Parts: sequence; C-alpha cells; structure tokens
Amino acid sequence: MNRSAPFHSPTFSPLYRQIKDLIMHGLESGEWRPGDSIPSESELAVRFGVSQGTVRKAVDEMAAENLLVRQQGKGTFVATHKDPGSFFRFLRLVPNDGELQISQSVPLECWRAKAGPDVARLLALEPGAAITIVRRLLKLGEEPVVFDEIYLPSELFPDLSLDVLRSGESLYSLFESRYGVRMIRADERLRAVSADRVSAELLQVAEGSPLLLVERVTMTYGGKPVEWRRGFYSTRNYHYHNQLG
Repeated sequence: MNRSAPFHSPTFSPLYRQIKDLIMHGLESGEWRPGDSIPSESELAVRFGVSQGTVRKAVDEMAAENLLVRQQGKGTFVATHKDPGSFFRFLRLVPNDGELQISQSVPLECWRAKAGPDVARLLALEPGAAITIVRRLLKLGEEPVVFDEIYLPSELFPDLSLDVLRSGESLYSLFESRYGVRMIRADERLRAVSADRVSAELLQVAEGSPLLLVERVTMTYGGKPVEWRRGFYSTRNYHYHNQLG
C-alpha cells in the first residue's frame, strides 16, 4: 500500500501581521526600547517594502495591545511602565466610592529559593532552578489593599533585593528599567479565600474575612513567562473591575 506523508497546508498570515511580527522583533531585540520613538509609518513602509496602510494596520493593533503608544503630533512610542497611566493596566482595583488613591509599594521580604514543581511548570523552568521570592504590601492612600507573593526566575533578576525594591519605582517599572524585562501580557485566575493570620494582619482585616485571591502568570515578549504572582486583595473598600467587549 502506498502511504503518502500527511499533507499540511501552509499557515496563512496576513501581510500586516507579518509586519507586526517584524516590529515585535525590533522591540524584543532592543532596537527600540521602552519610551523610544519608532520610525514613522512611511519609513517603516519603505524599510519593509509594503504600503503605508499595511504598516498602519500593524501599528494600530500593537497600540490596541498597549505595546505602542501614539502621541498626537509627536509620533509613535514604545509603551513603558514608567508611564503613570500604565500602572492600573495590571491592577484592576476600583474604589467603591470616591477617587482612586495614590499607590505605595511596601517591600516586606526578598529571598532566594529553588523552584518546586508548580513554580517550575508555571515559569517554564527546570525543577530546582534558582528563583527569587518577593513579598510586598500595596497601599492605596493609607489603606493596605493587596498582599502579594511573587515568584521570579533569579537568572533574569540577579541582584534583586529589599534595598533594590525600596527604590520607589513601581515593580514593573523597576523590572523594565533595571533588568530589561518588560511585562506585556498576563493570565489571571480569581477565586474567593478566607484571610489567614498573616494576610489578615497585613491587610488589617479580621482573620477569616473574605479576600479575593488573584493568581497571575505574566509574560514578556515571545510569550515567555517571567513572573508568577499570588495577590490577596481586600475588597472592603475596593472591587475588581474588568471591562469586557
């Protein structure tokens, strides 16, 4: 019997998506760093040998994904976590009443460990690989709202310490500026839990109070996971808000 090899049709990718991939490669390689302006659409069209409309469609999609930022009359820039407007992209907390308060990150602990099976799987590491664990408290105004336990590959954050964390920058801004690791996408899972003794004390709620547990895997370019975070959210005066559609 003549058994021919299975036929696999080629995967079709629209031209603008191919241009998007080329621009993404420029971001990932560091050709254009966070906060830098990228060439104009006409310059990119010449560089890639396509129409300006094709480049515009690629840039539009990247702007919608918060990878690029258009500034009227100035050009298009690589998005950066230093932009205050980016802070609440990864923090979906909204006050029940009144205005959102100024945030303050309070580092509590930072130590090295070896990745167990769960952390290794979530961060795509070998079991036993070196990881860095950070515990911090996030305050909005004077109110403690989130207690985070954060797991990071030590290879990407070699000198991370409490002193470094006390720099005053937001975590993602620090990771971007000091280590060149830009967080661009996250996958979150939410469930209700009861406050244990530690989280109750830090969040100033009664032990056994309801908390929202937000577990997040954050990716950098190329879909590489670089952070696993377990955040315990006090929803006494805040709620989690995500707009769909």
